[in-house]
Amino acid sequence: MSHFVHPNALCETTEVGEGTRIWAFAHILPGARIGRDCNLCDGVFVEGDVVIGDRVTVKCGVQLWDGVRLHDDVFVGPNATFTNDPFPRSRKYPGKFPETVVESGASIGANATILPGLRIGSGAMVGAGAVVTRSVPPNAIAVGNPARIVGYVADGRAAGGSALAEAAVDGSMVGSPSIAAVGGGDTAIAGVRLHRLPNFVDMRGALSVAEFERDLPFVPRRHFVVYAVPSQETRGEHAHKRCHQFLICVHGSVRVLADNGSQRQVFVLDSPTLGIHLPPMIWGTQYQYSPDAVLLVFASESYDADDYIRGYEEFLDLVKA
Repeated sequence: MSHFVHPNALCETTEVGEGTRIWAFAHILPGARIGRDCNLCDGVFVEGDVVIGDRVTVKCGVQLWDGVRLHDDVFVGPNATFTNDPFPRSRKYPGKFPETVVESGASIGANATILPGLRIGSGAMVGAGAVVTRSVPPNAIAVGNPARIVGYVADGRAAGGSALAEAAVDGSMVGSPSIAAVGGGDTAIAGVRLHRLPNFVDMRGALSVAEFERDLPFVPRRHFVVYAVPSQETRGEHAHKRCHQFLICVHGSVRVLADNGSQRQVFVLDSPTLGIHLPPMIWGTQYQYSPDAVLLVFASESYDADDYIRGYEEFLDLVKA
């Protein structure tokens, strides 16, 4: 036998990959598909319309109901709960259960609850006990009830949350306290640059100014302003093929994630004198807006829907091409 089934487990499916281990008191229904080198711990239950990729770990006490799809290298912590019916009633079943997808490399913490029909993005981390009511973007760290994004994973570590980010180096938070020199500087992400804008202060108030051809890296063709964003919302989540962007938080604060496909770094914009340049082919996300945040964005190109890359997997394919 190319896989192991504990004598006290019941495995009724024939689609189990080589090297997979199914432990005591697990029950796998007919039709379920399980990949290679997986580890299904004690007391796991898997219904028939479930697909599990390769190298997946499912810890004790997890039930995977019809419609759940776990991609390669997913980790599911003990007693995590997947639901598959948004309006459950006894002995009443929908015509088709919605698909709940956990993309490659994502982790679900112990006792987390995932509502039906959601997508947990690749590399994301869902904290223990979180109640996930909306889809989680790739590499995001979501915690709480309801789950909210508190940071992003960088190089396998957490970046962007105070307790979660203390050990992050390549993915550390960067903001005004650590950028002291006028003119800003390069970052860990090639092409992404912080700019300290000229600032003049006297008894009449403060003035921050920039000349496009001298102080900014391009001449804008449009601008837009983002404001009144609820703090739990995430904006951006896309890249551009040709368009450059320059972001300034003119009031309040916001965190900006820059991702080039191999490295990620989180920046805190909290001053009208601090801007960040996001060149083309950088995946950009803005999150944790303060209630009073006003984000001003200059763009090098007029709006063109074809210039947007809105899927993270598509973005990764393009940067690796």
